[in-house]
Amino acid sequence: MRKVKLFKGVESELSGLETDINTWLAESGAELISVSGNIAPQTHFPTAPDSFSVSDVLVILTYEAPSA
Repeated sequence: MRKVKLFKGVESELSGLETDINTWLAESGAELISVSGNIAPQTHFPTAPDSFSVSDVLVILTYEAPSA
């Protein structure tokens, strides 16, 4: 049965997000079907002209659940 798994992180911590995803894949035994993602637009701080907030990153995995 195909399922979806969501992972959320921030752009300044992408390596941690990658580690979380890779760890989950290794431990779950899931067969990965597809990966997609999105990064939220950055917000500009008007009080600091060259400053932007950290953007959220969403990664969506479609996978086949392992047989029991």
